[in-house]
Amino acid sequence: MKKGLIVLLNGASSSGKTSITMELKKQNEIPFHHLSYDDFSGNYNDFINKTYPSIKPTRVLDDEVVSEILFDPISSVYYATIKLFSEMGLNVIVDTIIYDDKRFNEFHDLLMDLPTLFVGVLCSRDGLIIREHIRGDRALGLALYQYDKVYSFAEYDLEVNTEKLSPAECADKILRFINSAQEYSAFKKLGRRENLDS
Repeated sequence: MKKGLIVLLNGASSSGKTSITMELKKQNEIPFHHLSYDDFSGNYNDFINKTYPSIKPTRVLDDEVVSEILFDPISSVYYATIKLFSEMGLNVIVDTIIYDDKRFNEFHDLLMDLPTLFVGVLCSRDGLIIREHIRGDRALGLALYQYDKVYSFAEYDLEVNTEKLSPAECADKILRFINSAQEYSAFKKLGRRENLDS
């Protein structure tokens, strides 16, 4: 049995990753499962709220402190689940934001020996600003803050521009690439990063 394909969509917040994911899941040619970090962190919050509904902390923690405590353990479970699905022969769409060298290296170490199609989901700065305002559910300026870091990679297997193509057209472009039997080699070419931003 072959390992499942991992389609790794990397793009800034509001670039259109989730819309492409929904289109990939709707098509009937290749079955995909969607693994999003937000689902893992959200499920943890739901677990705490449902299991301990009357919990009353005696100290108030800053959101950053909570994030520092929880981020690495939740990320580890997230990464392990991506690997598990692929090892079980299940195809996975991972829509993510690789915004620093540490996060890239974690993905690199995880995916190096798995069939991974690295897709850059591109959108201009102006386009991201407009989308953030329209969405209303993201902190304004978040995408621009991420922009240079997220789009610092010189190597993708495939790039899709969500200002030029609709989500359905982006999904079709990805499917055509998969069906072309081209090698997925971007991760092997990129190699680990030097953790310059730590």
